[in-house]
Amino acid sequence: MLRALTLTLLAAHVSGFAISPLARTAARPQLAKRVAANFVMEEKDTATPAEPTLDPTCIEDESIEECTVLSWPAGKITMPMPIFEKLKLGFLFFSWFALNVMYNITNKKCQNAFPMPWTMTVVSLFVGIPWVLLLWASGIRKPPKIAPGGWKVLLPIGAAHALGHAGAVIALGAGAVSFAQTVKAAEPVFTCVLSYIVLGTVFKWQVYASLIPIIVGVSLASLKELSFTWKALYGAVTSNVAFASRAVLSKATMDKPVGENMDAPNLYGVLTIIAFTLSLPFAIFYEGAAFGAAWTKATAVVGAPWLLRQMILDGFYYYSYNEVAFITLNQISPITHSIANTIKRVCIILATVLVFGNKLTPLGAIGSSIAVAGTFFYSIMKHKFS
Repeated sequence: MLRALTLTLLAAHVSGFAISPLARTAARPQLAKRVAANFVMEEKDTATPAEPTLDPTCIEDESIEECTVLSWPAGKITMPMPIFEKLKLGFLFFSWFALNVMYNITNKKCQNAFPMPWTMTVVSLFVGIPWVLLLWASGIRKPPKIAPGGWKVLLPIGAAHALGHAGAVIALGAGAVSFAQTVKAAEPVFTCVLSYIVLGTVFKWQVYASLIPIIVGVSLASLKELSFTWKALYGAVTSNVAFASRAVLSKATMDKPVGENMDAPNLYGVLTIIAFTLSLPFAIFYEGAAFGAAWTKATAVVGAPWLLRQMILDGFYYYSYNEVAFITLNQISPITHSIANTIKRVCIILATVLVFGNKLTPLGAIGSSIAVAGTFFYSIMKHKFS
């Protein structure tokens, strides 16, 4: 599965994140802008879409609309374009969900054996850097060229990205993954508050009313959560505040491109490098002295090869699921995105409950369901009344 997902990522990069014909990709300029602004699947609306290109294997005119799946000297295999696009989008959704679930499971397994969240934060950020540098160096993806004043814009956003990821990792290590995901469902609440404080944005009352189920659901889940810890709660809330700040800062400062070739995937690659650089000193400060003893203790139980392999996989899953998410979100509508994000969170909660055997109380399960459904309701209201 890992090899197949890697080949999928590479193929998507080579094809420029769009396999559908020009007429279809050109119909989505606003969605391409929405993806680049917040670069983590939350209200993205500021980047300039890349110029769509026509896939040479796909033919579309008044009389024929098909795509060549496989060809050889004696013939070829084709299929109707609508069927090809549905299959491609379905595979992208599956890859996005699977990579996200595997990231959460792998991160939790690593922290169960090696409870060093700041180290895990740095490692998961670092693993993606050689990958994106390889893409830039090989020419598969055009390398970004940051404008002289671009770093002043990117550094605060990269800092928010670093803090948000660190908070999420701390929450995953301190409590059940299902609890961390439920609390993280409350991110829209912080986005609305910070949008008003920083941008002066006031939404209609229907949007604010849609936040009530999220707040109620998270509160119920916290009250009866068997694995509740204040550290998990603080970590998840910190992650929410940081990621909401990242989204608001993007809207406030990235009104124009900060350089050349700064599409959504390249922007995420640059922010990953910034986040890694900013996180490393904190990892050294908080866990540097205890790293040796913790590593020796963990490897004595699970073995160094296993732990090292899991940490590398954790970083691969983290970076890859964001890459696949960008590819997917460029091809769907905001409403489809909201539905997919809701299903993704449900998949993570159910998968981690099955893998780790964490029991959900009836009230906790009800609270999680209300919170997750509330995020979908909020997305619908925001799209309708904004």
